[in-house]
Amino acid sequence: MHFDCIYFAFCDLNAVKGMGINMSGKTIYFCENCGYESAKWLGKCPACNEWNTFSEMKAVKSQKNSYNKTEKSEIISNVELTDKERFDCGFSELNRVFGGGIVNGSVNLLGGDPGIGKSTLLLQICKHLAEKGKKVLYVSGEESKTQIKMRAIRINALSDNIFLYSENEINDILNEADRIKPDVLVIDSI
Repeated sequence: MHFDCIYFAFCDLNAVKGMGINMSGKTIYFCENCGYESAKWLGKCPACNEWNTFSEMKAVKSQKNSYNKTEKSEIISNVELTDKERFDCGFSELNRVFGGGIVNGSVNLLGGDPGIGKSTLLLQICKHLAEKGKKVLYVSGEESKTQIKMRAIRINALSDNIFLYSENEINDILNEADRIKPDVLVIDSI
């Protein structure tokens, strides 16, 4: 079974950059069916025994994180609560799943089988947020801008607050996000 994932964040680009992600490196191969990774292309996946499911991608080299050394552990009952603003995503059930809406600064993962409607749902959320004045950067690593616009026309999700970017290199995505300064960043799909 293949499982796609889409990340979307109510933007705190510094938090995303602080994850230590660097896309430079050598090529690896991964099974699209189960996620098994290999240094070379394989005809049959040794983990799930499926044939011809390997795809090529650049390996991710993790950089050392420079964590804030002044941060100390704290007893949970002593932690101060801050009122993080939540944003209505336009779907009451999804708002319920998010505990009352999407929290500013959060990074969220939406997963499911291919073709189940993840991209369509996120484009509808993007439209709702854009109508509320939020600037959205929708990044697609698999579909062209034309394909996304055709879906947006079909579901009436066109907005001058939604920017499309077709890219799969994380450094290029972060540079574009720095340039656009979105309130919401959608990366479809990882």
